[in-house]
Amino acid sequence: MIAVPVSKPIHILLVDDNPNNLKVLSEAIQGCGWKALMATDGESAIEQTEYAPPDLILLDVMMAGIDGFETCRRLKTNPITQNIPVIFMTALSDSTDKVAGLEIGAVDYITKPFQHEEVIARLKLHLKISLLTRTLEERVQERTAELTESLQQLQQTQLQLIQSEKMSTLGQMVAGIGHEINNPVGFVGGNLAYIEEYVNDLLRLVSLQQQKLPQPDPEIEELVEEIDLEYLVEDLPKLLASMRQGITRLKDISLSLRTFARTDISSQVEFQIHEGIDSTLMLLKHRLKGKGDRPKIEVVTQYYGELPAISCYPGQLNQVFMNIIANAIDAFDELNQNHSYQEIAACPNIITIITSVDLQQQTVTICIQDNGPGMLAEVQARIFEPSFTTKAVGKGTGLGLAISYQIIVDKHNGQINCLSMPGEGTKFIITLPM
Repeated sequence: MIAVPVSKPIHILLVDDNPNNLKVLSEAIQGCGWKALMATDGESAIEQTEYAPPDLILLDVMMAGIDGFETCRRLKTNPITQNIPVIFMTALSDSTDKVAGLEIGAVDYITKPFQHEEVIARLKLHLKISLLTRTLEERVQERTAELTESLQQLQQTQLQLIQSEKMSTLGQMVAGIGHEINNPVGFVGGNLAYIEEYVNDLLRLVSLQQQKLPQPDPEIEELVEEIDLEYLVEDLPKLLASMRQGITRLKDISLSLRTFARTDISSQVEFQIHEGIDSTLMLLKHRLKGKGDRPKIEVVTQYYGELPAISCYPGQLNQVFMNIIANAIDAFDELNQNHSYQEIAACPNIITIITSVDLQQQTVTICIQDNGPGMLAEVQARIFEPSFTTKAVGKGTGLGLAISYQIIVDKHNGQINCLSMPGEGTKFIITLPM
């Protein structure tokens, strides 16, 4: 059998200090299949309405105690009862009294003596209006909820598109840079060994000639003095060693770029978190080193010993590390604007990165903390909102942390939390499943 829904019965509250009026109205209302509730004064009517709100109130104007006007006024100022339609019952014919009642919040007037047909017609009309109003409000609330959900989905889609575009563009750029760097680096690095061998041979030849020909030609002596042969012999190996260090540095940068922007958007791979953090710090090294107006920003890493590789999207996680660390550097730069080099050196800028493992929960935690200016509570509450930023125009889009939240929570089923207090720095705690 199919259950037939039972409609909610209509309850109408009758408020009148005349028992005869209550009896007549009650019979008329019950004859329409509605339920009549009764009260003989304004105070009990208000109490009864708060306890069990009716669908409509028929309210006498002239009553002992508080009159109908004051009763209606109290009902309309109470959030629980303010939306219940009130119809005044009165023998008054003064239009001023009627206008006053309507201004208080009543929806209509019924004049005594009653005409049953008129009373029922007016009740049906206002019950229908009340029902339509509630239905409309419910539809508005539903539509508002739908629009809010649609807006959130649109924002998430926009973030995904921006993130995908950024990673795609970064991957293409890194591939191009890596190709351009690797070719000349490989060429120079491959030939450097031969250059060192050739230079050593030439230096051996010069040394042997000086031994065999202790009295060289005056012209040769003049050239030896001009080029400062002794200094050249001492400095040339140092120059070659410096070139080799430069080539190693270029190889490290190229490797860091490739590690940072892994083009692995389509699937997760096993990845060592420490490698991602190190590659990020390598790429930010130019911003961490000291400048003329401030000392270097110190980075302290406290890595968990044998951190297991986790299944993830490495390029996206590295983007999160980049966003958080770059934000800390930005905060330091803003804080240092009003301080001298000596003042900053006395209280150095420090970024601390700690990794740990919870074997019981099977999670990896990365904590990135700075001793910068910190954040106000109202700012901290909004930092993961799309387009929210406290940076000056042109210095931030407000998408970095919103994208970071999506990467950690939506893409990796992890958690990212921020703890901050003004003057006490900021800490981001990232937890990822192993």
